[in-house]
Amino acid sequence: MFESLTEKLGSALRNLRGVGQLTEANMADALKEVRTALLAADVHFKVARDFVERVQSQCVGQDVLKGVAPGQQVVKIIHDELVRLLGEGENSLSAARPLKILMVGLHGSGKTTSTAKLAKLLKKRGYRPLVAACDIYRPAAIDQLEILAKQEELAFYADRTSRDVPAIAAAALAAATAAACDCVIFDTAGRLQIDADLIAEVKQLGARVTPDEVLLVVDGALGQEAVNVAKTFHDALALTGLILTKLDGDARGGAALSIKSITGVPIKFIGTGEKTGDFDTFYPDRLASRILGMGDVVSLVEKAQENIDQKEAERMADKMRKADFTLEDFLAQMQQVKKMGSMQSIVGMLPGMSGVDLGPGAEKQMARTEAIIHSMTRQERRKPELLNGSRRQRIAQGAGVKIVEVNQLLKQFQQMQKMMKMMKGSGAKKMMRQMEAMKGKGGFPGM
Repeated sequence: MFESLTEKLGSALRNLRGVGQLTEANMADALKEVRTALLAADVHFKVARDFVERVQSQCVGQDVLKGVAPGQQVVKIIHDELVRLLGEGENSLSAARPLKILMVGLHGSGKTTSTAKLAKLLKKRGYRPLVAACDIYRPAAIDQLEILAKQEELAFYADRTSRDVPAIAAAALAAATAAACDCVIFDTAGRLQIDADLIAEVKQLGARVTPDEVLLVVDGALGQEAVNVAKTFHDALALTGLILTKLDGDARGGAALSIKSITGVPIKFIGTGEKTGDFDTFYPDRLASRILGMGDVVSLVEKAQENIDQKEAERMADKMRKADFTLEDFLAQMQQVKKMGSMQSIVGMLPGMSGVDLGPGAEKQMARTEAIIHSMTRQERRKPELLNGSRRQRIAQGAGVKIVEVNQLLKQFQQMQKMMKMMKGSGAKKMMRQMEAMKGKGGFPGM
């Protein structure tokens, strides 16, 4: 979402290289570009103006610290202001048990999916959540939530005959108590636009169950309109937090940067994809780092710890050290990485890679590679040297790819095996010398 903003901010800050002191003169053009970048990202104009003024007041007149480039010093100031803008330290949920959460929002914002995602996240934290279907208007809304609940093994409550939404919510609360659930998440109805009936129904539901949290699910692609939606809901319902969805899309990110400042309501969670696991607690400092191209290594490590089996990772590392790595192991590694999310989201967490757009080609290439390896027999995966011309032709047909792609994969795998063998013992030094000699010459071909 923030690729364009990251690129433009980087360009603005590069203009400060080589100056000895930050002055109004050398800051003017850079901050003008920063303001333009924020407005282009659909940040509210008042938020952009105040942001630039705060940065300028902190920058002008400061001596550039010894050993620190002026651009880096400004990046630190901008990072801190971004964290402040996004809402530092305000993303925790109520500690109440049972925890009652009311999910509200417009149609199409991802409310029902976010209900299941939040329940899954809280389940990992030790809660026993129940999801309650309180949307009696949208066709298949109840079925959608029930399917997601079964998929994630969540307790579920619905009443397909009643039209009394507050009564359904009260019955769900009683069912949660009977099932020893300590968290109830109510998925309420949305509308195509905010209207009096929607607000009145949610108010009645809230009065009946007295929620500890009222979370508004906002489509991040709405831009400044998302800010207006949040403000209207907050005025009517006293929101306790926001869930910003579709941050994996091509929206410009203005909603994330404006919404806390305008509404006063903190962002607590973000949706980063369509799968139920693509849902994270919102950390302003981490998002600020990603916007400035610094990556988000902490989140990357957390995802790895959460999704990658430690014993399996150690076993694979041992096989690599012994140069005993097969195509079967390679497939297993790819499947472990996929659990962490899309390749684009992983790359976005790496320092210096936030603005890199892999495009759909990376995911397609990984899928083709998986298909090729799956089309092999177990013996062929373990002993690729068995793969003669006829076998390669059979694998290509089975995977639905051209034989040249099979050949390319095998060639790359052979090169990887050679590198592993060179890493054994004193061969590591030889490999490092060869890599040093290949600097600037394109590196290993095909890798």
